[in-house]
Amino acid sequence: MAYLEFHFVVYPPRPASEILIAELGELGFESFEETEDGVKAYIPKKQFKGLDNNSIGLFQNPEFEIQWSSREIPQQNWNATWEKNFPVTKVGPECLVRAPFHDPEPVTYDIVIAPKMSFGTGHHETTYMMLTLLLEEPLNGKSVLDMGCGTGVLAILSEKRGAREVDAIDIDPWCYENAMENVRRNECQRIQVALGDVSNLNHKNYDIILANINRNVLFRDIPVYLSHLNQPGSLLLSGFYLKDLNAISTKCEALGLQIEKKVIKNDWVAAKYVH
Repeated sequence: MAYLEFHFVVYPPRPASEILIAELGELGFESFEETEDGVKAYIPKKQFKGLDNNSIGLFQNPEFEIQWSSREIPQQNWNATWEKNFPVTKVGPECLVRAPFHDPEPVTYDIVIAPKMSFGTGHHETTYMMLTLLLEEPLNGKSVLDMGCGTGVLAILSEKRGAREVDAIDIDPWCYENAMENVRRNECQRIQVALGDVSNLNHKNYDIILANINRNVLFRDIPVYLSHLNQPGSLLLSGFYLKDLNAISTKCEALGLQIEKKVIKNDWVAAKYVH
């Protein structure tokens, strides 16, 4: 699968870069890299439908100047790019997320991820915060759902921390393949990876549900998550900005969930809801 890389030069870069990332995410862009002058964004070539003033509202805002260029990135070049630019991520004193070419370190949870084009390396604020919440969550003997699993990093940490069974689901075939690879790479035995969305859940329930997805998908699917959450149970959510927390929390509270904890990093937020 070929990907397109878009380089957006934005002036002034803040807060326009964050707004642009959110709008591009709704158009199917999968990965983002903030640069000194703006944003680099990546989308599968076959999913790209074009960009214009109607698709990106920020283009119409006279307060910002935005220029962009694009190029095609063949899939076979992506691993070399990650190997060059993928540093180790340390989450507290216990958890290390590293690539196969990094040396291991003496930590409790050593997670090896070859991300390719999948989201979930620990570098993005939302993944880091979800890992942080998971390190605080009692997982021993629990059933876990990782919805929108990306690389599978959250599912892998869940098993390493004692979850008895973990289902990891992603709608993207590339993420599905990558999660399968990473599950095998970490020698996990209790993770089932599936290609699909919430329709895959059938009648199964979970003690803990993880969803690090964009705001619109979360807002739509929170009622479905709740229908598959045991009581008592925990719902850990991220993929949205702090400004969206009230809307997400209001949605959860209307369904009987209460926020118990939140983590904030660079205007992104992760929150734990319980019932």
